[in-house]
Amino acid sequence: MSPSSTPRARPSARPSRRLSGRLAILGLLTILVAGACSSTQPDKRLLQYLNDSGFGNRYTGNAEEQNYVTIGDAIAIRDAYHRDLTAVEIVDIDGTIVLDEIGAVHVAGLTRADLEAFLMQKYAPYYEDLDISVKIRSTTGKFFFVFGEVAQEGARPFRGDLTVFQAVMEARPNERTANLGRVRIIRADPRDPLIIPVNLGEIITTGDSTDNVLLHERDIVYVPPTMLAQFGYFLSDLIFPITQVFSELARALWFWYPGAFGRGYNNNRGIF
Repeated sequence: MSPSSTPRARPSARPSRRLSGRLAILGLLTILVAGACSSTQPDKRLLQYLNDSGFGNRYTGNAEEQNYVTIGDAIAIRDAYHRDLTAVEIVDIDGTIVLDEIGAVHVAGLTRADLEAFLMQKYAPYYEDLDISVKIRSTTGKFFFVFGEVAQEGARPFRGDLTVFQAVMEARPNERTANLGRVRIIRADPRDPLIIPVNLGEIITTGDSTDNVLLHERDIVYVPPTMLAQFGYFLSDLIFPITQVFSELARALWFWYPGAFGRGYNNNRGIF
């Protein structure tokens, strides 16, 4: 056989297949990485709604130093010279009240002194002599919160001059599970949150009231469980699925074989 007639060996297809496979894997990894990066980027639509100061409420202040108006408060207005200006108005959802002569005025967020000066200015074009006084009769819009091993969890009205000991006792802590030595006061803030550990047990056992902190509006009081109670909750969560299965199994057996659990009946099947 002549050298020219010698059949040429076909190039193997394996390298090209391997290369295409590697390119496919690389492309898949690129897509996954790009998707992961895009999913971690914050949505601009969400950023505009995130809280950037305080607890997140529109109207804030220290109600114990000088009370301020918030939505739902009742504003009592009185003028020493003009009885027709006497009024009691509830602050509407948009933070306004409607008054004679001047119409709707925005009052939410103002303190009592600020509101008196504001109304004097608004009524000045209509009356020569004015001596307006304001009372904030209701504080339904001011709360603090209690959670944990207490009978009454959730939001509670803040009426001022309230210590953490009073707040926890009013919420009725569980005698068996509440760890009064590790109570926490949480003052939430997006930039500078504060957590104050409180040992209420010292007040009861020694009379030392150092930790009896005065609560602020919107404070969160958390009463944790004792270590033994925490272990019990862990066991309960661990065993619950098993007990749930046995409970459902027993219910099914009772439905189909009521005699297996003693004398009984099943209304659906008419079995006695």
